[in-house]
Amino acid sequence: MDSSGLEIEAKFHLANLPEVERRVRQLGGRLVQPRVLEMNYRFDTPTGDLRPAKRVLRLRKDHACHLTYKAPGSTTDGVSTRCEIETVIDDLEAARAILEALGYQVVFVYEKYRTVYALEAAHVMLDELPYGDFLEIEGEDKDIRALAGRLRLDWSAAVTAGYHALYERLRARRPLDPARLTFDSMQGLKIAPEELSVSPADA
Repeated sequence: MDSSGLEIEAKFHLANLPEVERRVRQLGGRLVQPRVLEMNYRFDTPTGDLRPAKRVLRLRKDHACHLTYKAPGSTTDGVSTRCEIETVIDDLEAARAILEALGYQVVFVYEKYRTVYALEAAHVMLDELPYGDFLEIEGEDKDIRALAGRLRLDWSAAVTAGYHALYERLRARRPLDPARLTFDSMQGLKIAPEELSVSPADA
């Protein structure tokens, strides 16, 4: 299935993901994607033109393979909005070969576990990354804000940075691989929220 439209979401760092997932279920959340490992490959030109322009070209593999483009977006009071075009593809390696033949190259690889619930008029994504746990709510602005309140999340703790940008904050404090954010590469490391410049919204 292909999709094109606005991605409207808010992101929060979590101290206790299982407890927040319990709240999601209590509110009637319906599991639409069981916990799955995602592998994400970010592409850019050899001169790195996409990232400064806040454009994203990505291949992702979870239960399927996806090719995604994200346009520059905006953030207003914790809610991020940007145009996203995504399509499901049959062969990730073939797609990667096409992108590389066009001159793009993989500049960043990261993985996370993601669980997705449908709740009211929104989707709730529970993300486990090597440096911590997060929740994203995707939907209309008013629905996102209302649902965050019902989940007892502190709106002032909303995270406006993407996962790559959060990793760059961490790399400013620790000698980590600039191109790879994986569970193996960070095995045994204990990361404090302040190293990412975030605060738990469920504290």
